[in-house]
Amino acid sequence: MLNEIKGLHHVTSMAGDARQNNHFFTKTLGLRRVKQTVNFDAPDVYHLYYGDEVGTPGSVMTYFPFPDIARGRPGTGEVGTTLFSIPEGSLGFWRERLEKEGVTGLGETTVLGEKRLTFNGPDGDVFSLTEAAGDHRPGWTGNGIAEDHAIRGFRGVSMRLRDAGATSELLKYMGYEQTDMKDGVRRFIMPGGNGADFIEVETLPGADFARLGAGSVHHVAFAVEDRAKQLAVRKALLDTGYQVTPVIDRDYFWAIYFRTPGGVLFEIATNEPGFARDEDTAHLGEALKLPAQHAHLRPFLEKHLQPLEG
Repeated sequence: MLNEIKGLHHVTSMAGDARQNNHFFTKTLGLRRVKQTVNFDAPDVYHLYYGDEVGTPGSVMTYFPFPDIARGRPGTGEVGTTLFSIPEGSLGFWRERLEKEGVTGLGETTVLGEKRLTFNGPDGDVFSLTEAAGDHRPGWTGNGIAEDHAIRGFRGVSMRLRDAGATSELLKYMGYEQTDMKDGVRRFIMPGGNGADFIEVETLPGADFARLGAGSVHHVAFAVEDRAKQLAVRKALLDTGYQVTPVIDRDYFWAIYFRTPGGVLFEIATNEPGFARDEDTAHLGEALKLPAQHAHLRPFLEKHLQPLEG
């Protein structure tokens, strides 16, 4: 069993309109935009990062907004719901706020005894807010939401799979422990994690496979402290029979990727070097930052990319 993984690092999804996406996460949910850069493989598309003050691993939601992308089709083989942690006693505040903002899909549910407020993002993506006792991570208050209501980071993610068996064994190998199971949902928790410690697996044997598009989670990333621990995880996964990519420099972390038995794309990302490597913490996310290989495209991109404000 691995002991290097410490919970989630980030969740990356697909979107349509970049400005709408930016407004939803910074104005409606009150997160901080900690980086605006571009997709490494499609540099004419943004890669936007939202999180707490410094983009702490376990708090960062990221998006690829493709202007002409079709809406995704929900199904199995994907992350169905991204769960955020909020302070105890703040669920009522968030329901009222989201209602006033015209957010769709609002509803209260209970999963494995945990009460949640579920809602949709602009592209139909599904989120839940849950009051997490003992979560002392600081929330970002710079966008006007008070500390006693501010989102702390991820609680975790919920995956939909046709068969949970092999993925459950993988999660246990990665250091998660199964704690509950009811109505086809299994909950796994990372002991001693970074706060973004939950993975839930919902089994839907007869459901169709998901189709990737706007509103779909592209991949979920798990956090390791540094490159040495990442290499140890990579070797262990290769030895177990998984096909794992070489280490890829993503400027703000190093990444490896592999496909799980249930079809979900997993990433293992380092906590180093972080989002302050190329701009001051006080000004994170304000300027367009480009990977070195795309720096020559700046004049084109500054004209082509949709302004995020306005």
